[in-house]
Amino acid sequence: MSLTISFKPKLWETLRGYSGNVFRRDFVAAINVMVMAFPLSVAFAIASGAKPEQGLFSAILGGALVAAFGGSRVQIGGPTGAFVVITYGILQQFGADGLAVCTALAGAMLGVLGLARLGSVIRFIPYPVSRAFTKGIAVLILSSQIKSFLGLPVEKLPVEFVGKLRLLAGQWQTLHLPTLTVGVVSLAVMGWWPKRGARFLPGTMAGLVLATAVVGVLGLDARLGIATLGTQFGGIGRSLPTFHFPAVDWAVLPEMIQPAFTIAMLAAMQALLCAVVTDGMLDERHDSNQELVGQGLANLVGAFLGCLPVTGAVARSVVNVRSGARTPVAGLIHSGLLLGLLLLAAPLLYHVPLAALSAVLVLTACRMVSWSQFLRLTRWPLSDSSVFLATFALTVLTNLTLAVEVGVVLAALLMVKRISETSQITAVDESTETEGSQHSLIGRRVPPGVLVFRVFGAFFFGVVDKLDDELKRARQEPEVLILRVRKVLAMDATGLQALEDLHAKLRAKNKHLILSAAHTQPLMVMENAGFLDRLGRENVCANIVEALARARVILGLPPEIEADPLRRERERLEQVQRELQMALARAQTGLPPSSVDSENLGAQRDAERPPL
Repeated sequence: MSLTISFKPKLWETLRGYSGNVFRRDFVAAINVMVMAFPLSVAFAIASGAKPEQGLFSAILGGALVAAFGGSRVQIGGPTGAFVVITYGILQQFGADGLAVCTALAGAMLGVLGLARLGSVIRFIPYPVSRAFTKGIAVLILSSQIKSFLGLPVEKLPVEFVGKLRLLAGQWQTLHLPTLTVGVVSLAVMGWWPKRGARFLPGTMAGLVLATAVVGVLGLDARLGIATLGTQFGGIGRSLPTFHFPAVDWAVLPEMIQPAFTIAMLAAMQALLCAVVTDGMLDERHDSNQELVGQGLANLVGAFLGCLPVTGAVARSVVNVRSGARTPVAGLIHSGLLLGLLLLAAPLLYHVPLAALSAVLVLTACRMVSWSQFLRLTRWPLSDSSVFLATFALTVLTNLTLAVEVGVVLAALLMVKRISETSQITAVDESTETEGSQHSLIGRRVPPGVLVFRVFGAFFFGVVDKLDDELKRARQEPEVLILRVRKVLAMDATGLQALEDLHAKLRAKNKHLILSAAHTQPLMVMENAGFLDRLGRENVCANIVEALARARVILGLPPEIEADPLRRERERLEQVQRELQMALARAQTGLPPSSVDSENLGAQRDAERPPL
């Protein structure tokens, strides 16, 4: 088996025929995205327990690498709310070097997933699981912002949700009214900012600029004790990050695998979800495997430069598209503009209130939650609702690492359940035949001692029990069992083992198994395992006619002789006629009205056509 590795970033593809007009559109879009990305990057960094400039570094470097090496035309990379909780927990447990190690490991995992061409698999994580992560993370972000939004004098918050609420509940009497006022006003401006104005200045930036101007001009940080970037962090550093190889504690490295896996899964899910959203807006198609490679490079390289984990940011990418971007060049320009802002305007950020930054995250989390989702659970199948609630509860009440692991397992089980429900194994004879004329049992006599079963769908471990149940339901042990596998397109190792066991049981009783019309993938699985030789290649037949003929040979019966040679041809013609009638009946449901109705409809259209 050969492994082909494809490395084709979208940037390389879009640079062919790149024009000045496209550059102008990308540049305008990059400005809008930069204005939006700046407050979000700083807010996410502070909420994660990191320095404000780390969020900007992550947006600058991560955004550039995702744009340069990703598989989407317009995706914007950077820190997102999905990582706030997991990053905060890693920093509290392992420190800055531990976060760098986890981020680097996650980047390597993403790269391997992309090179192994598993991007399409990540995209199929069930909707209940991915949505439950989003809602749970939003609740955790809200709980983490209570302290800054209310100005509570709490130095360090617990990682656990319940412990965090318990600590904050005991501090209500220390609420700082000026800080709360700044937070509420900032949140109101951001939430009620007109959509027309958002085309030129996002509401988050407008609220942040207003709060900063008021606090800075009136000196409220000094007079009223309102916490700002300057009072808490000394402002934002303008020095660029330097390469730093994190100190690895090999004793605790195994403990870092779980949070690294969590980062990788969250990054993969959000990046591919973001790519799907932008594809729908542009009528484009992204390369999911290349996107994972780009995300992996961004996290792997950024880990050694003090960056936070990054992934595709849905809101920023949507703004990028709506602002006119059509190529990854917009993402590169957005990173360059952020770098210029960091180097030139860092001193002006001294008076940015933490309550206003907290309002940015509160608004982001509220938009992520979408409480109407919980009302829709009653309309979902019980299995989907149960998976959603279980994943949501684990995300909020335990930790994100456990929630991701359990969520992925639940996703796999849910997928197995769905495939099992669509897979069928049924006994078939002339009276229950539904196949087309070429593969029909109609007009063909099944010899005594022969049972015919039809398998539909994937033949894997989820349908093995169905085969046993059908054999028991038949209440007879056939001398020859024919499995019609024409509609089995896939088989896994457990499905193969089921066939092996079935063949062994039949052979032990001097009975026989015949396979009819096997497809390429199941045939390759059986060939590679040597099962075809054990079964006997003569017992693998191309169609049901050959399978029945082989059964007669095994039973020592003479070939079937037709009393009327033309009987089968008549029956085939009748079967074809029935199929054509059914096809015509189905087609008529989608045809235009009758000729009379068509004339009336044409007259109506002429009457409704406006005069020239």
